[in-house]
Formats: sequence, C-alpha cells, structure tokens
Amino acid sequence: MAGRADANRRRIMDVALAELLRDPDASMDQIARAAGVVRRTVYGHFPSREALIGALVDDAAEAVGAAHAAAVRGVADPAEALARSILGVWEIADRYRLLISLAQRSVTMEGILKRLEPVRRAGAALLRRGLKEGRFTSPLPADALMYVREQVIFGLMQAVNDGVLAPEEAGRSAAVTTLTASGLPADEAAELVARLP
Repeated sequence: MAGRADANRRRIMDVALAELLRDPDASMDQIARAAGVVRRTVYGHFPSREALIGALVDDAAEAVGAAHAAAVRGVADPAEALARSILGVWEIADRYRLLISLAQRSVTMEGILKRLEPVRRAGAALLRRGLKEGRFTSPLPADALMYVREQVIFGLMQAVNDGVLAPEEAGRSAAVTTLTASGLPADEAAELVARLP
C-alpha cells in the first residue's frame, strides 16, 4: 500500500509542477483535476498549497545537488569543475526557474537558500580549492564567492523569466560570469566554457 501511496504522491508532484509552471496561480482543485484525483487525495499528501510548493522546492534542491555532484566528479581543474557545475546546475535551475519565482512568494528566499545549503558547502569547497591552488584570484573568501555564484544563477533565472535573456544563453553566461567573478581572466573563462558540451 505504501508503494501505491508513494507513486500517487509522486504523480501529484509531477502534475503540480507542470500545472504551476503553466499557471503559477493554479489552485489545489486544478492540480487535483489535472492529476485525475479528488481534492481530498491531494490534501492527504500535502496539507496546503504552500506544503506542496515546499515539497517541489525540496525536489529541485535535491536535483541541483545531484547535478552539481555529477558535474564535478572526476574533474581535477577547479575552473573546469566550477564551469561544469554551473552548466549542470543551470539545466535543473532552468527547468524549475518559474517554480523558484513562485516559491519566493510562499516558501521565502530564506527557505530556498536553506534547502540549497549542501550545494553551497560543496561549491564553497570547490572555490576554496581553486583559490588555494591559485586557479582563482579573488579578494573574496570562498564562502562569499559561493553567494555570488548563487545570486548570478538566481539573477539570470529572473532575467530569463522577464524575457531579457534566452534560456539557452543563460547557463553559459552564468558559468562565464561566475568564473570571472572568481578571478579567472574573462577570455580564459569564455574559452573554457565554450569547450564544454
């Protein structure tokens, strides 16, 4: 029975994500109808719309963590690892960017950043290594540089949402911008990112 309940919960979350990305004001009733269940079933898994959005943000944060880990695995050069991490994270961020914008209204930015704490620690360790090895030269410590990286990604997500930047440009722009902010020369940063798949 637990397996069916888990599958039901997952299906509701998948449908809810699609519905909320289509219509950020989608109600629990709309989500239930789209999932093919009664409203009570949705509320059985998620006591409120905010709880549902929070669960979707948890999923996004987990996916970001997995993308970061996969991107840097086996990459020795801190600059290349940072660029690969941003490109990998951007794919997830782009998929969830409208949700993050919506979640800022109900989950709060503090809640989103708390969920991303494991990724922040891993990214700061990568930046620390790059600073120690002299690959990056920044007056900012690694922990502060990690906040710069986050804000570049969040800022470019909003730029895409507002139609100022095309999604296909944003990931590579985020990588070059973060590498440059970390102290890698701009031409080297652009060349490195252009080489990556």
